[in-house]
Amino acid sequence: MRPLTEQVILITGATDGLGKAVALHLARAGATLLLHGRDEARGQQTLDEIRAQTGNTRLQWYRADFSALAQVRALAERLARERERIDVLLNNAGIGTTLPGGGTRQESEDGYELRFAVNYLAPFLLTRLLLPTLRRLLPALSTLPRLDRLPLTLGTSCWSAGTMEFRRIARANWRS
Repeated sequence: MRPLTEQVILITGATDGLGKAVALHLARAGATLLLHGRDEARGQQTLDEIRAQTGNTRLQWYRADFSALAQVRALAERLARERERIDVLLNNAGIGTTLPGGGTRQESEDGYELRFAVNYLAPFLLTRLLLPTLRRLLPALSTLPRLDRLPLTLGTSCWSAGTMEFRRIARANWRS
């Protein structure tokens, strides 16, 4: 396996919290980082902060709003076009339960329940679309015992904040 200084790592949700902390740590270690977020200004600010604190200039910003699956597809297409390989995918982007709405159903651009779209559908789709780019590494990783653990999905304590209401996560216009 390559040392961190030779690895290309994509971190989704890298402008705040756990994603930003991991990005800072990996930048200090010398990794090439592809940082994702939904807000252009925060993304550029994060790049500036990490560069200033670590001296690492091998950082690139990618903007995509995970509440729109078309933007997830566009992000995957851009990454596949621009990057020969991605060594690690850290699926960290997500939203919690503190968004406005007062408990009313909030929908994604595609008509899915918003948190389900951002926290589950988007990372699944991104991982699926990037598999060819991630699989380019498999020969180099043949000595690892568990290759099925390659894309890493991080999480926070948001799982404990409520329950999953499966009947409410489907598209609003979907009928059983």
